[in-house]
Amino acid sequence: MTADLVYVVAGAALLLAVVLPALLDRYAISAPMVLVAVGLAIGFTPLPDGLPLDPQENRATIEHVTELVVIVALMGVGLAIDRPLELRRRASWGRWSTTWRLLGIAMPLGIGAIALLGWAMGASVAVALLLGAALAPTDPVLASDVQVAGPQTGDHEVDESDELRFTLTSEAGLNDGLAFPFVYAAILLATEGALGLEWVGWYLVGKVVIGVAAGILVGRVLAYVAFRSSSRSLRVAERGESLLALAALVSAYGVGEIAGGYGFLSVFVCAMTFRSAERSHDYQAAMHEVAERLERLLTLFVLLVLGIALSRGLLEALDWRGVVIGVALIFLVRPVTGLIALSPMARREQPPLDRGQRWAAAFFGVRGIGSIYYLAYAAGEADELAADWLWSTVAFTVVLSVFVHGVLASPVMRRIDA
Repeated sequence: MTADLVYVVAGAALLLAVVLPALLDRYAISAPMVLVAVGLAIGFTPLPDGLPLDPQENRATIEHVTELVVIVALMGVGLAIDRPLELRRRASWGRWSTTWRLLGIAMPLGIGAIALLGWAMGASVAVALLLGAALAPTDPVLASDVQVAGPQTGDHEVDESDELRFTLTSEAGLNDGLAFPFVYAAILLATEGALGLEWVGWYLVGKVVIGVAAGILVGRVLAYVAFRSSSRSLRVAERGESLLALAALVSAYGVGEIAGGYGFLSVFVCAMTFRSAERSHDYQAAMHEVAERLERLLTLFVLLVLGIALSRGLLEALDWRGVVIGVALIFLVRPVTGLIALSPMARREQPPLDRGQRWAAAFFGVRGIGSIYYLAYAAGEADELAADWLWSTVAFTVVLSVFVHGVLASPVMRRIDA
């Protein structure tokens, strides 16, 4: 019976994924909002009886499902970015200035602010730090309304011209992997009681470098095979076999993890590396479409299940502390840290963000599936980090972000575009 219910839920999510984008195009309502609401409604009926919804009993399943959703989204995001990043050209790094500021200033400040708030409310240092780290990354899964539409191809110079959407997209692509060192810091505090040089040398630097290197390696190998192989049967770009996108994301993630790096970084860097080869080729758009469609299907399924879980006890442990943390993150911590990072006094990016774009980039720090993954991962490493309060707080924050950012994304972006 449980397996049958899973099929029913999956079928409903797939159907809604197909019809919702066109139906909601004219309204300030996003598909994630509808899926969570539908899930909430289903949860109050007898239908979900028997579904594996308890995060404590189904932690491993939650971890692997959300992990898959995130890596699929990262592949789509990496393929969608048109602006090149050439490691040996300083000017190329400068055109990513807004991204580096959000990653290097806004994200650490956000982690510290949430961790300090959680600690001040009575959480242990490890729990507070995990909360800050899990809620730190902006989500490439749920932020499609404020991100770039997809790769430009054809016989023209390819570059990303929408600075706001580029900033939000590139930030979401990179900070999922860069939040991992702080998750490990929470795990080490919970299991060993202290942090040492090992955390700095290995978790903060070493695993990042390995993850990036693995992504570059896999991306270059696959690009060579797809576009330049001497064997015609291996040049899949000529046949338009876009399922290579799936092979790329699982290969990059696997190689990155086996090598000891951060697989999330490997997937995004692999997609960026592949995108840099034959940038004007239509095959890039075909691969992006496959990743985008799969991401949409998986995301809406997860959100439907999340909505059901909300009305089936996921928020039972939520208290005023969790509400304060979620509201503070969405309305105060992210906007303030984002504005600090993008402040005119510190800003040197080319082209610059104007005032409205800075406010939008600071506000639209969408939280989502990645936060659930990090919590599930950490909960499997230390019992202290598996508290029901953490699950309730993260779930509340994700849902709050889905509705707040979902309502505001379309009208705000239309006004800025105009």
